[in-house]
Parts: sequence; C-alpha cells; structure tokens
Amino acid sequence: MTENVSSPALMLWLAPPGARAWRCTPAPAEVRNFHTTLPDYSPTPLTELPPLAAELGVSRVFVKDESCRLGLPAFKALGSSWAVHRVLSARTVSGDEPVTLVTATDGNHGRAVARTARLLGHHAHAFVPQGVHPQAVAAIVAEQAEVTEVAGPYDEAVRLAAEAAAAPAAVLVQDTAWPGYEQIPGWIVEGYSTLCVEIDEQLTAEGIVAGPDLVAVPVGVGSLAQAVITHYRSRPSGRAPALLSVEPAAAACVLESLTHGAPVSVTTGATAMAGLNCGTPSSIAWPYLHSGLDAAVAIPDPDSARAALDLAALGVYAGPCGAAALAGLRAALTGVGAGERRTALGLDSASVVVLLSTEGPTANPHSTLDH
Repeated sequence: MTENVSSPALMLWLAPPGARAWRCTPAPAEVRNFHTTLPDYSPTPLTELPPLAAELGVSRVFVKDESCRLGLPAFKALGSSWAVHRVLSARTVSGDEPVTLVTATDGNHGRAVARTARLLGHHAHAFVPQGVHPQAVAAIVAEQAEVTEVAGPYDEAVRLAAEAAAAPAAVLVQDTAWPGYEQIPGWIVEGYSTLCVEIDEQLTAEGIVAGPDLVAVPVGVGSLAQAVITHYRSRPSGRAPALLSVEPAAAACVLESLTHGAPVSVTTGATAMAGLNCGTPSSIAWPYLHSGLDAAVAIPDPDSARAALDLAALGVYAGPCGAAALAGLRAALTGVGAGERRTALGLDSASVVVLLSTEGPTANPHSTLDH
C-alpha cells in the first residue's frame, strides 16, 4: 500500500553505506542477442565530454546518447521490443490470433509499443495523461495506434489502460508494475539491460575495463533505474559504481519513497520532463531502488533546460528528460555540502562518470533544440 504525499522541492537523499555491496541476479544474456537480430539495431553512442569532467572535478565524463534507438528518439524501444517478443511468443504457442497491445504513456513508451505492434502486424491502444504535448500524441497516432487522451495524471492513465486490457485479445504492456501485474514490466526492465551491456563494451574500448565510478540515471517509475541497478549490482568483479537517480521536483516519487523508507505516491505537478512525470514507483523496481541506489536528487525544470543547452553546445542533443542526468549530477556535486557528498559517493579527481541521456530533443516537443 502506498501513502499519498506532496511532491518535494529540490532536495537530495543519500543512502547509508552498503548500497554498493548489495547484490542481485543479472538480466538474462539472451536479451542482447535478441536485440542484435532487429533490423535497426546498433549500439547508441557513448560520447566523452572533457569540459564536463573539468567542471565537475572528475577524470572523465561520458554520455550514453539514446536520441536514436531502433529508429525512435528514446531508449524505450529496448524494453517494449523484448517484452512484446515474450508476450507474443507465449501466445503463438497457444495458437492465439493477433492482439491489441494496450499501454499508458507520457509519450516515448507508447510510441515504442505502437511501433512494435505495427511492425509485427498487431494493434496498439495508448492512454495518454493530460499535459502530454499534442506532437507527442501525433507521433503515437502516426504509428497507427488508437489513442485515448485522459483528463488526469499518469497514474489515472495507467488505471484506465489496465481496465481496457481486460478486453478479449488485448494485452497490457506497461512499464510500471503493481502487485498482481509484474511479469510484463519485468520483461521490459530486462530489455533495458542491453543499454548497460553496450556501456561496458564501449568503456572497455576506451581502456576503462573496470567500469564507471558513478552512473546517473533519470527516473520516472524506476524501471530503467532497476535495470541499471541490476546490471551493476550483479557483476562479480570490477568497480561497484555509485548510482544516482534524478527526478523532476514536481514528480519525485522515488526520492520521496527513499526518504520515507517505503513506497509512497506523490501528487505530481507540471514539468517539461514529461517522461519522468510519474507519481508512484513500480512495485518491482522498489526493492532495487531501496537497496541499490546510493543517492537520489530532485531537480527543477530550469536546471534540466540549462543542462540540455550545455549538452547541445558540446554536440550531444537531449530533451529535458535526457538532460536531467547532468542536472542531477551538478546538484549532487556542487553547492553547500558538495565535499561531503563527493566523499560519500566515492568520487575524486580520478573518477569516471556515465550520464544516461534517455531521449533526444525530438522525443519531447517542450525542447527548443533541433538535432
């Protein structure tokens, strides 16, 4: 059961020592093999940005640029493609006919589900909460999906999508979980593991065999963070990096839950970081977030906008959600108390940092940047 609380202002949470020692089971190795069979698959860039390393007082900063993943402007297709593959494989064994894939979305996930459905000859129905830009809705419609716009927040869209998926020949493909609905969200999380495997390979090519010292990841319901935690907390050797989650101050359900020590629901507000505008952590993500994160930060929209402009000046084009990782890292490593936080996170002038830029500017029309 989750408690309803108000969303916090800008604040930071630090875990007690031990997050880097926590261990879990790794994602299945066959996920990456599956993705390599897809026609549009190729690893997304890992770009080094020395000016950011100098600014933040570390040795090297890399940005994992998800602005073009499987032909879409965000990382979400990794999860939806693997989950739909698992869903349809199970139904094929039963001899079932084509299905309607139902989901709730702030934009990127719904578009990825709709693209997957279209390519495989199935149908898609996306429920979109209020506040999503009409261009994001149009992008889902362009994938030949049915779209229902909801006069309420993301959590309400999820509820209505779950109800619609009870229809015959319909399946809910949702990237958040709750008790009783956890298998498909778990497959989506597995799908995101390919991103982390690519980072390992790309850092090794840069001579960084032991891995990063810190990874910063934008967070909505926590599914991508769960995948990142799973990857780095299941490795038998190499560095155990510090892991930092970053959310909008208007929708910081993970930070608020970590502060309370239990999952809570927050009342969300408007934010340009639309893909992170979520009020309740995923039930399957929560144990990983609680045990495996070193720190969590909530940032205001202007910080994300500034980070997007700074990344663009360095040749990496990100929307508000993608730029959140840089904004969150700045919040953690600068300002009053920064020295103590750097020590708690195990960072010094020799450290290697990876930022996950989860979307390109075309993924979120609130962004004024054009790739």
